Amino acid sequence: MATSRLQSVVSQFIPGVKPLDKIQQKNPDDVVITLAIRTPLTRARKGGFKDTQLDGILFKLLEQVNQRSNLSPALVEDICVGNVNDPKAAYYARAAALAAGYPVTTSASTVNRFCSSGLKAVQDIANAITLGSIEIGLAVGAESMTDQAPPFRAFADEIMAANQDAVDCLMPMGQTSENVGKDFNITRDLQDRYAAESYRRAEVAQKAGWFDDEIVPITVTQEDGKQYTLTKDEGPRWGTTFESLSKIRPAFPDFGDKSTGGNSSQVTDGAAAVLLMKRSKALELGQPIMAKFVGATVAGLPPRIMGIGPSVAVPKLLAQHNLSVDDIDLFELNEAFASMAVYCRDTLKIDWEKMNVRGGAIALGHPLGATGARQIVTGLSEARRRKAKVLVTTMCIGTGQGMAGLFVNEQL
Repeated sequence: MATSRLQSVVSQFIPGVKPLDKIQQKNPDDVVITLAIRTPLTRARKGGFKDTQLDGILFKLLEQVNQRSNLSPALVEDICVGNVNDPKAAYYARAAALAAGYPVTTSASTVNRFCSSGLKAVQDIANAITLGSIEIGLAVGAESMTDQAPPFRAFADEIMAANQDAVDCLMPMGQTSENVGKDFNITRDLQDRYAAESYRRAEVAQKAGWFDDEIVPITVTQEDGKQYTLTKDEGPRWGTTFESLSKIRPAFPDFGDKSTGGNSSQVTDGAAAVLLMKRSKALELGQPIMAKFVGATVAGLPPRIMGIGPSVAVPKLLAQHNLSVDDIDLFELNEAFASMAVYCRDTLKIDWEKMNVRGGAIALGHPLGATGARQIVTGLSEARRRKAKVLVTTMCIGTGQGMAGLFVNEQL
């Protein structure tokens, strides 16, 4: 191990070592992913999780982590859950962990960075491992959008009087999507064509069974008293076409006529989990190494066009590692709205064949706090299928932010 660490340190100073090679080097202190799983994504208020609240979803997913990790739960020192809508999520996270078999020595917390909360949870656990605060941690993203978020109030008068950017933080997400469409000429036609392709890709992936290795079956009891085992995402609507999408009326007529229920992300329930530790610890415990966490970052932009956050977060992340878009084999870019997805794809000049290969949130659904972790799970599954090496996941964030994460697949 000492020799490996020395070789890694020395390699940092060897002339000619390319940035892409550098991030793929293996070091005992690397933070690695040893398990990445998720629940099926179900339609809020009418789907498989409609009678299972957030704590129940968390409990069932944590049970699956215990069963599939081949790791004593006592070794997991901290669990961080990304969640957006539920003010009691911290209580649920701790209780669900204890009920799922984690001992009282395993701590739990929640984090909320809007739609990137799941990715933020991964970053927080990875940072804690890097700093030596913990050795093993579990990052989770979870959301029940069936449960309505509490009412939102206006800001204090002083904030409302300060500047327009502060006021714009109150904008509904649909309004920000229409702003992107208007400001950057992302037409209804472009948005519907993008959405149709998202649905097509999700249909292809679902029929081919590509999601099967990332989804764990979850058994729930619904209001009829019967038990059902959920195994598949409910969002994909097979046979969706541009023509059918173009007939859907605008969803936010007060703000514009481009965003619809067909070219915007679906309201969804679901959760995802990512287990992390140092490479040296994974080797010691005989854990399978799926990927290396390289880094993550966040960047800000005007709240009124919050959806284009990936267009500022991705360049910042890549610059930190001296990489270009062409160095990345796969992108998972959150499709909060087709308007922002089209803008980010074209502005970043991402090859669409490398982006959201299995469809995105338009077709699969967007359980807010879960998507940042769900993208990692889906991205690593797709990376394994096509033997791709470098993955970027990126999110837009309400109030005008973007977040992006960089990973190296080791399932080659």
